[in-house]
Amino acid sequence: MLDWLIVGGGVHGTAICTQLLKRGRVSRDRIRVLDPHDEPLARWHAFTRNTGMPFLRSPVAHHLDVQPAALHHFAETEAPEARFTRPYHRPSVELFRRHCEAVIERNDLRALRSRATALQVRAREGGLAVETDAGVLTARRVLLAPGAGDQPYWPSWARAIRGELGGVIDHVFDRGWELETFAPSGRTVVVGGGITAAQVAVSLARRHSGGVALLMRHAPRVHQFDSDVCWLGEQCMRHFRRTDDMRHRRDILRRVRHRGSMPPDVYRQLRKALTRGAVCMIEAEVERATADPLGRGILLHCAGQPPIAADHVLLATGFDPRRPGGELVDRAVVELDLPVAPCGYPVVDGRLEWGRGLHVTGPLAELEIGPVARNIIGARYAALRLVEAL
Repeated sequence: MLDWLIVGGGVHGTAICTQLLKRGRVSRDRIRVLDPHDEPLARWHAFTRNTGMPFLRSPVAHHLDVQPAALHHFAETEAPEARFTRPYHRPSVELFRRHCEAVIERNDLRALRSRATALQVRAREGGLAVETDAGVLTARRVLLAPGAGDQPYWPSWARAIRGELGGVIDHVFDRGWELETFAPSGRTVVVGGGITAAQVAVSLARRHSGGVALLMRHAPRVHQFDSDVCWLGEQCMRHFRRTDDMRHRRDILRRVRHRGSMPPDVYRQLRKALTRGAVCMIEAEVERATADPLGRGILLHCAGQPPIAADHVLLATGFDPRRPGGELVDRAVVELDLPVAPCGYPVVDGRLEWGRGLHVTGPLAELEIGPVARNIIGARYAALRLVEAL
């Protein structure tokens, strides 16, 4: 029986595995990461490629290694050509990728991976049993680390015509879609109001001459981070932790997250593209979509204006807010009688323990960790909770 089985090999699973090995005194033969992908961070790397993101939104101290200065030291000693941008000394995506690979190599994390998909978690004497499509693994403690990456958000109007116009509408976070190979003909309309939509629109405008429109429900919302920096410390988190009312905590999360926002540098790039005429911006909300009767494209019907014609629609609408983890988590709630808040998310203790021996991180831990739970720094905070619990 393992001491730890981490379900999910993304940013959170990889970061916490590293922390448990280097700070939690967990021996290598007693820990495994269960993940269906060929490589660690597979989905994260795909998402950053598909957004055309040149620099992270988070600062240099937010990374997968143990010491806060590790990424900065890596850049100085092993990547002298590394690029950062202001403010907060934010690293390029390429530098962050290289540092992640260095962490994985130095700690030989690939040797700790079991490639399989978790199907169900059951109680077992002395721990938990995780049934997978490749057999059963048992562990004293299991960490559920699913991201929201498997549930890109499709608005209702887009779902309604997805089957009919499957070749005309895509989501940037759908499996198999790649920005690098996306070569539309004619006009592309990017739907979304945040950092992803802006970066995709600007990236497409640089590569294609068919015309790019950015369709947003609201005017650009400019924020450096997706929540204020006070949520990284006690200044804001003190009040969050004082309430035991999970409805109130959920209301706080909804209120303080800057959903559909972009940092100032991305907004400047978008403004330049708008000024050049490479991108046009339309502020409207789609009510429904229909096939264009005059061609092979699509018509987007918005209130108070003529339909918007597009040869291709690209959704950059983020992820579905419902609880991630799919059937695995749904079954665990029933099988292990796990407590959930009215919003469906886990109610956990200070050690991020949801049920006996079952811990969570990422979105599943946001009612405890707060608004940064989904981010890279959220993985670090979760790891510290788990290490301290040991």
